[in-house]
Amino acid sequence: MQLALCPLFSGSSGNSVYLSLGGTRLLVDAGVSAARVEAGLRELGADASELDAILVTHEHVDHVRGLGVLCRRHDLPVYANEGTWSALLQRERDFPRRLMRVFYTGEDFTLGRVSVRPFSIPHDAAEPVGYAFSCGVLSCAVATDLGHIDEGWLSAVSGCQALVLEANHDVEMVHRGPYPQRLKARILGKNGHLCNEDCARAMVTLAQKGTRAVFLSHLSADNNLPELAYNTVCEALSGAGYAVEKDVRVMVSRRDRVSDLLLLADDGDAMAR
Repeated sequence: MQLALCPLFSGSSGNSVYLSLGGTRLLVDAGVSAARVEAGLRELGADASELDAILVTHEHVDHVRGLGVLCRRHDLPVYANEGTWSALLQRERDFPRRLMRVFYTGEDFTLGRVSVRPFSIPHDAAEPVGYAFSCGVLSCAVATDLGHIDEGWLSAVSGCQALVLEANHDVEMVHRGPYPQRLKARILGKNGHLCNEDCARAMVTLAQKGTRAVFLSHLSADNNLPELAYNTVCEALSGAGYAVEKDVRVMVSRRDRVSDLLLLADDGDAMAR
């Protein structure tokens, strides 16, 4: 059995993650147009019509921009909790009810052979969640839009071999940057976004729990640099005694195009292409 994981798009301009596990093909968020999601999937040799479901983390537009068109075009069920549905339906009142699926945050459910665990995350949305997925010995998680490190989400993703994890900003770049003070306070707040340093601290803990690959994701275009996020995390892992790329593979998700595809086999072999 094999796990395939790939951020299609990542950042404030739009987020979407594809994963295939145990014969089940899932999309987490559709924050760019349906056409761009479809094109991104084709780059991976996948097809939107073959998806089994779309899961929504929260209602912000950079996570749901293409959701309505995509689910209607391909007749795809969409999973979200009650709080997120309530917020989504205020914006898109004619969302097809037959495609709506409701779960309860903190309660596992299954899609095909995959166990899905939605967990609460600290972000300024109605009822935001991340997701942990497992099938047999393989597991991964998607955790972005994290205002700070807390034991809830850290525990939920602990033990996952592969992660899509937020490294949104460099704190000093935010302070020095041109954003208005209100927006700076939101980004740096407890329900905003995770900085590079906190991502690095979390990754050291998660490496100790078995994480072997991470996509650094949701990088700010104005308050971060890919090499800065990468170096911050790699230095923390190296300082904790891990050999980057050998013990833990670190990748940076691309903003406007498909990232590397991570393939993880149940024999422990991992590769990216």
